[in-house]
Parts: sequence; C-alpha cells; structure tokens
Amino acid sequence: MTITPTITSPRILLPAALLLAAGLQVGGAQSVPVNWNGSSLSSATYVILDPQIQGNPNAVSAQQRQGVLEAMKRDSAGAIKRRYPKAVIATDPATPGAVQVRPVLVTPSVLAPWNKLTAQLEFRMPAGNNVILKQDFGVLTLWQKQSEAANYMYDVLAQRLP
Repeated sequence: MTITPTITSPRILLPAALLLAAGLQVGGAQSVPVNWNGSSLSSATYVILDPQIQGNPNAVSAQQRQGVLEAMKRDSAGAIKRRYPKAVIATDPATPGAVQVRPVLVTPSVLAPWNKLTAQLEFRMPAGNNVILKQDFGVLTLWQKQSEAANYMYDVLAQRLP
C-alpha cells in the first residue's frame, strides 16, 4: 500500500519516521493534507469520477473493459461507504466541498498468473490537495475473486484509509 500526496505547499510537516511507519511515500516539500484524517473523511461527501484503466489497454476485450470500469466505479463507492457509513456518495462532480475520487487500475503487459495489477484510489480533496492510495494485487488472486475482484481490491484499499 502506498499513499502519495501530491500537494505543492505543505500544511503539516510530519516527522520522516512517522511517515515511514505509516507506509507513506512523500517527496520533496510535500506532506499529508491536514484534512486527511478519519474525522474529516468519515463524514465527507465523495464523488466517484470515471475510472481509468492504465497500462496495457488490450489486456482485456472492449466488452470486458466496460464491465471492469463499471465495477470499479460501483465497488470503489461501496468500499468507501462501508469504511465510512456516515459518508455521502454524490453523483455530480460539481458538488461543493466533495472529495473527488478516481479509481484507477494499472494492468501489466500480460495478464499472466504471476503478474500484478495495481489498484489506486486518487483523492482530490476540496482544498485541492491530492492523495493517491495504491496497492498491488496478484492476477491469480483477483482471478480467484471473479466478479468480486473490484470489490475486494477497493475494500482492501478503503481499510487503509485513516
């Protein structure tokens, strides 16, 4: 699991030891946004943006790709709601004060059982800060989950939210 903040002006500077202990990757003058905490996130409004598949676009057929994209959007919203039952999932990207979330799946060049896919949730906080939560998953593990693969991936990621 990796959380990569992508803001350019730090709000809080955490000691490097704390960042390493939390499994965060922070580069340069970047820090975790001040509103990246359980209290703020648990009662936030989220908008799930159109998901993206990056990497090898031909790893799956066009029909399979459409099904995967639909599952990513639906299941990432469900994972956030399960993690934060008081959260609101809105549909309008222009919802004021909403945290925008883009689910991303990075595919390997070949969907071989020993390869890994990377699932990401890219959060854009209302103040403009960005945080990327990501984790690698084995192709074989996800294949075993079948129609529950996206649900599984995003539940694992959501459990790592503060």
